Amino acid sequence: MDRDQLFSLIQYPLPHHLISRLVGQLAECRTPWLKNLLIEQFIRVFDVDMSQALEPNPHTYDCFNAFFTRAMRDDARPIGDGLVSPTDGVLSQSGRIEHGTLIQAKGQAYSLTTLLGGDSRRAEPFRNGSFATIYLSPRDYHRVHMPLGGTLREMAYVPGRLFSVNLATAANVPGLFARNERLVCIFDTEFGPMAMVLVGAMIVAAIETVWAGQITPKSGQVQTTRYNEAIELAKGAEMGRFKLGSTVILCFPRPVDFREDLSINNSMVSMGQPLGQFHDT
Repeated sequence: MDRDQLFSLIQYPLPHHLISRLVGQLAECRTPWLKNLLIEQFIRVFDVDMSQALEPNPHTYDCFNAFFTRAMRDDARPIGDGLVSPTDGVLSQSGRIEHGTLIQAKGQAYSLTTLLGGDSRRAEPFRNGSFATIYLSPRDYHRVHMPLGGTLREMAYVPGRLFSVNLATAANVPGLFARNERLVCIFDTEFGPMAMVLVGAMIVAAIETVWAGQITPKSGQVQTTRYNEAIELAKGAEMGRFKLGSTVILCFPRPVDFREDLSINNSMVSMGQPLGQFHDT
């Protein structure tokens, strides 16, 4: 058994939610000396670049979560052409959805329907479409933006576990993204429906959206909200944020020609960076 397998195995018995909520309380601490210490150590350990932050002075943030979800300068993340990355991170997978199955990692696949909350109606448009998975490391910018302009149709909170979602765990925990707590957002776009899935993970204290505020944690059942009044978000607009780490999965009903220079599990992407173009049908 190698180190990555051992790291994944020891997570199974851990009280994921208890650990995450305790960390969340610490991240909301507003005691100046403690929150400054947490922020300073985090910047040092993860080599966080504060030069692109709208507020580069780490001591001005009210708490660790405020620092972690910090805004960027307007010129720090230009929005490119075509389909763009919704966030900073590593492009861990991208490609076609094959008969309702997505690739998690080499040798690991998982169900689209399960990922989207177990609703076959919600999953049907994407069954043979395309997807992209972006993993956010601790040092990344943790606000999530629209890769296309769209109108929100529905949102579903899906309860689950909170395994770590780094590349090692993705390679060793079967169905990881369809097991973890997640928020599924369905938008109507000029290219058809788009699913944006914000996946929770170990020590992710909460997920927020710009239209509903903090979403997680909630009860142990799938909770769906449908929107009759239009909530329209332009391409590049903020749609949500993670209070500590995680992953965003995008699903589309159409083929996407992903950029050939973006290699799986190796390419760092920035919010607004082009990922590809929709294939003409």
